[in-house]
Amino acid sequence: MAGEIPDLHAQERTGTGKGAARQARREGRVPGIVFGGDTDPLPISVPFNELLKRLKSGRFKSTLFNLKVDGHEDVRVICRDVQRDVVKDLPTHIDLMRLRRTTKINLFIPLDFVGEEEAPGKRKGGVLAIVRPEIELIVTAGDIPEDIKVDVSGLEIGDTITISSVTLPKGAKPTIDRDFVIANMSAPSGLASQSDDDEGDAPEADDVPATEQSEE
Repeated sequence: MAGEIPDLHAQERTGTGKGAARQARREGRVPGIVFGGDTDPLPISVPFNELLKRLKSGRFKSTLFNLKVDGHEDVRVICRDVQRDVVKDLPTHIDLMRLRRTTKINLFIPLDFVGEEEAPGKRKGGVLAIVRPEIELIVTAGDIPEDIKVDVSGLEIGDTITISSVTLPKGAKPTIDRDFVIANMSAPSGLASQSDDDEGDAPEADDVPATEQSEE
């Protein structure tokens, strides 16, 4: 979610119940409800094609949206449920939750690797291999970072960077408990293949000729 929080456009539904929901679907929209916070639940509908596109792009339930509804103030929301047709697997209803600034949520935050050109390993021909371009963090809704800076300027060939060596925003923590790798400085492919060839050319113990013993 680099950059600005994406907008999600919706319309307020005038009616509730199954009849109003079916009418919204006939109009090419998906009914939904916005709940939470200090405000009453708000019945809405969103364009079917827009919702389907966002669902196909992935991580819809872990993306923070700026909900825009005519006649209402913009509010930050996150999806809590998407109901689907059991046969066609298409969305039939969505539940969105309003977020307060102090609300804790899970979001994928991109990693910005800096200092690659200054790394000793890079100068020696090494290649920075990015294992995780983003990480899932538990963050406060009012303090969501645009990205996380990762300094790789000190990496030598063979070095790795794990999540424990990255400075995270105050109050943020990874959803994974273990100390996982996010990047490493690998050897140049030519050097790696040469090393493999050298190992392959090494004679096996059985192939080494025994030294002839001189007779007395």
